[in-house]
Amino acid sequence: MLKAPLLAGLLALTTGLSGQTTIPSGTILPLQLNCSLNSKKSKPGQLVTARLMQDVPLPSGARIRAGSKAIGHILDVVEAKNGGGANLSLQFDTLEVSKRRIPMTTNLRALASMMEVEEAQIPKTGPDRGTSENSWTTEQIGGDVVYRGGGPVTNGLGVVGTPAADGVLVRIASKSGTECRGGLSGNQRLQALWVFSADACGTYGFLDLRIVHAGRSNPMGQITLASAKSNFDVRSGSGLLLHVK
Repeated sequence: MLKAPLLAGLLALTTGLSGQTTIPSGTILPLQLNCSLNSKKSKPGQLVTARLMQDVPLPSGARIRAGSKAIGHILDVVEAKNGGGANLSLQFDTLEVSKRRIPMTTNLRALASMMEVEEAQIPKTGPDRGTSENSWTTEQIGGDVVYRGGGPVTNGLGVVGTPAADGVLVRIASKSGTECRGGLSGNQRLQALWVFSADACGTYGFLDLRIVHAGRSNPMGQITLASAKSNFDVRSGSGLLLHVK
């Protein structure tokens, strides 16, 4: 008969996040929006949800299963008028895993349009007829190249990780000129980034949209998107990387 501590460990591996009340600091959540963020139509208090697109490994050996739901709400919206810009503030504060709700504080590392997400999942030169998707070579949002079918994930000439089911497992990296950092000392574990590069940071596929407050500083967890010239619409299907504080 298995001893209680060993049995508990096996159950944790089997059921993913079962039994945990917090998500480890530094965990990246690769998500796809279930709704639009529209500076003209969205309202404060509106519910915002996003779906986890890849299993997320945790230091304990457990994982957060793909399909889990990040839940948040819109805090404030300013519509573009009279030549001024627009902004929208929101926060994600809950992760729903198997009907359990786990509180979290997050910041936004990267945001990509629906088109960028779609393009990252198709080979740039087009797949050969009859070639399995498991053998495709694709380019991540941010430039990493994924060689599926036994190959690595590369950034330039360097290897940053490996392909995985429904995404990649890489060590996050800092990007020069941005506030996005790599893994901190002692926190260099492989992260699930779905269609994003190891150093993905900021916005991709939007003409005039910036992350003006990522939520890393006060007010903690508050994410603010802004456009200098017009209203914006971050459509359902767009991708984002949330970093758990």
